[in-house]
Amino acid sequence: MAAITKQTLPPVGHAIAGSAGAMFALTLVYPLDIIKTRIQVQAKHEKLSDDEQEHYRSAWDGICQIVAKEGLGGLYAGLGGSLLGTASTNFTYFYCYSFIREQYNKHYKNSGTLSTGMELLLGAAAGALTTLVTTPVSVVTTRQQTLPVNEREGLAKTCQSIVAEEGVAGLWRGIRPSLVLCVNPAITYGSFEKIKQLVLSMLQSTTGLTPGLAFLVGALSKTLATVITYPYIMAKVRLQWKPSKDIQGKVQAYKSAYDVLNRVLKQEGFFGWYKGMSTQITKAVLSQALLFMMKDIFTDYTVMAFALLMNKKAAVKH
Repeated sequence: MAAITKQTLPPVGHAIAGSAGAMFALTLVYPLDIIKTRIQVQAKHEKLSDDEQEHYRSAWDGICQIVAKEGLGGLYAGLGGSLLGTASTNFTYFYCYSFIREQYNKHYKNSGTLSTGMELLLGAAAGALTTLVTTPVSVVTTRQQTLPVNEREGLAKTCQSIVAEEGVAGLWRGIRPSLVLCVNPAITYGSFEKIKQLVLSMLQSTTGLTPGLAFLVGALSKTLATVITYPYIMAKVRLQWKPSKDIQGKVQAYKSAYDVLNRVLKQEGFFGWYKGMSTQITKAVLSQALLFMMKDIFTDYTVMAFALLMNKKAAVKH
């Protein structure tokens, strides 16, 4: 029986390693995640006074306001749903990406590296499949992160409320911009693979990236993807957002991603499309870089776990 290695680890193994790394990364940067979500939904509404509208001047100002109003626990509102969403998103993505890539290599008998275009295409296909499966968790998490404490519910209750008020389709609110955003992980992972190959080639290394180099390459690839796709990231979050009961009658609901972008452009100008991007990039870069850095470590442990399972199965057969 062939030994299990990183190269022969099945797609489910890569999915487990990717999910574990992503959950670890999210737990470390979660306060930034909740801050960036709240900044993204903070818009200028004509029928609301300044006192009725929450505004953060910066990520630090947001942290201070949340702690003052909700305590330290407010910085981790919706963490359970976010971890579930991160685990399901990354498990599905890594599984789909590894499976699609493996099938492509088998079908076309490809043993070398893929072109940048093919890396992006395979990443987009995996991203689309992932989005269809995990959008409901994203909608629920956005609601938990942005609703006031007195209206915030648990994961199951939030899901039930969405279905009761908006129907099952409400769980897939923002699906269109989410599908467009499939290019984000495609750009991230495609550019990561190419930058990684370039770095390894320059260093003439055969042992792979060190954790430090993996962090830097991951940060660079995620920054590139975030800058390109940010307006649609903001539009998706605003579509999934629900105003609190106190202001519902005074706020006009968004109808589509185009409606979000058009209204933001009129009210806040071009730079309104990039509101909160610095926090998004900080959170995304740290999270993605930690993911890439930790995925290799978690992959090593996953390889060991699979090897132990195979040895146990072999021992049982004998």
